[in-house]
Amino acid sequence: MSVDLSTTYLGLKLRNPLVIAASPLSTQLYSLQRLEEAGASAAVMASVFQEQIDSEGLPPHPPAPAESCLATELINYREMYDYNAGPDACLRHLEIAKRTLSIPIIASLNGTTPGKWLAMAKSMQEAGADALELNIYFMPTKPQQTSEMVEASYLDLVAAVRATISIPLAVKIGPFFSSLPNMAQRLIEAGADGLVLFNRFLQPDIDMDALEVTPNLVLSSRDELRLPLRWIAILREQVQASLAATSGIHFAEDALKLVLAGADVAMIASALIRNGPGHLSVMLREMSWWLEHKHFASIEQIKGSLSQHRCPNPGAFERANYMRAVTSLSTEGA
Repeated sequence: MSVDLSTTYLGLKLRNPLVIAASPLSTQLYSLQRLEEAGASAAVMASVFQEQIDSEGLPPHPPAPAESCLATELINYREMYDYNAGPDACLRHLEIAKRTLSIPIIASLNGTTPGKWLAMAKSMQEAGADALELNIYFMPTKPQQTSEMVEASYLDLVAAVRATISIPLAVKIGPFFSSLPNMAQRLIEAGADGLVLFNRFLQPDIDMDALEVTPNLVLSSRDELRLPLRWIAILREQVQASLAATSGIHFAEDALKLVLAGADVAMIASALIRNGPGHLSVMLREMSWWLEHKHFASIEQIKGSLSQHRCPNPGAFERANYMRAVTSLSTEGA
């Protein structure tokens, strides 16, 4: 039996649920071509950051610390240009990728507040992007910043981007809201066609020798899958939008679990950085084998079948799961 792995995300018909997440994997055309050949159904481009666009006109090389209090910020800007070559180069890369590849290309913007930089969203649409992923990375650090203010800033930003473009819009957020279902619904009302769960919010570290705060990029582990899996299962029947999961997706089993919970796509980066593009082919073969073994004809047939609304034990996604896990641990330790 031949199984159908196709799915729909943001109104785009995809050949399977495996999408390349926004990451360095998307910065080179050769890498994108290899990933397409291995079976990737779409690719999210590396993000262009609000700071990169706001800093246009600044000197390409930062001054010495004694010359300007902006030295640290300028160093950060230069490092971002090393990551993705800057806004203009990203637009050219997007245009070339669209001409070269047959899979949908999703542009990515990373920002926190509305401003002139949002014109980049329209430029990405004009460059050929099939959709846009808005990655909102906002860290409230002051007591005066209330939860209402934070949520309003998210909604204002989504509404501003929605007013700028006509292509589908996905919003990538973190899990740190008092009521995620409420916020998810409001984001959709503000103009989001889909939600990407979740932004990992990479945490800083401290260098004990230099006594400096340093960035710390750690590739995801499979344990991180559980957070997006839980919330996708909860949201699936409550929101009318596409749902994408990212973080912790390393094997076919991980992607299938997310689809069972209700995800339309699984976005992958860390597993491919570790194992190379060929790992996608392995995942797709194993997904097909599992569906055939379980006598399912398609991905759509299983999508959301274990969401909270449809699973035999809805409480497993709430406190009952916590109590059961703690009890199990106590029993094992006895």
